[in-house]
Amino acid sequence: QAQLAESGGGLVQPGGSLTLSCAVSISMHSLNAMGWYRQAPGKQREFVAVLIDGGGTNYADSVPGRFTISRDMYKNSLYLDLNSLKPDDTDVYYCYADQLDGGSRIDYWGQGTQVAVGS
Repeated sequence: QAQLAESGGGLVQPGGSLTLSCAVSISMHSLNAMGWYRQAPGKQREFVAVLIDGGGTNYADSVPGRFTISRDMYKNSLYLDLNSLKPDDTDVYYCYADQLDGGSRIDYWGQGTQVAVGS
């Protein structure tokens, strides 16, 4: 079973940048897809970006060109670079991973890290 731990959130001014990190407790080679979601209070968790096995990426329509997902297989870490941040990007950001086990899929989530964009 995997454990995910996010870090790197904080308060940043509009137009600023942050890098979120997600430390994974098991080898990333055993995982299928990894990604980031975000959630505002009272709203549903929404997709931000995903990195699939093989290196392909996909982003939400609201973030391409501003956010970049990447990983370091040696450090067992997933990253999300956030640039040109807007107040609407204020959310709790969650790291996600899944693992294929025979015919089933196991989902893992981190505890989340708060990003606040404001002056």
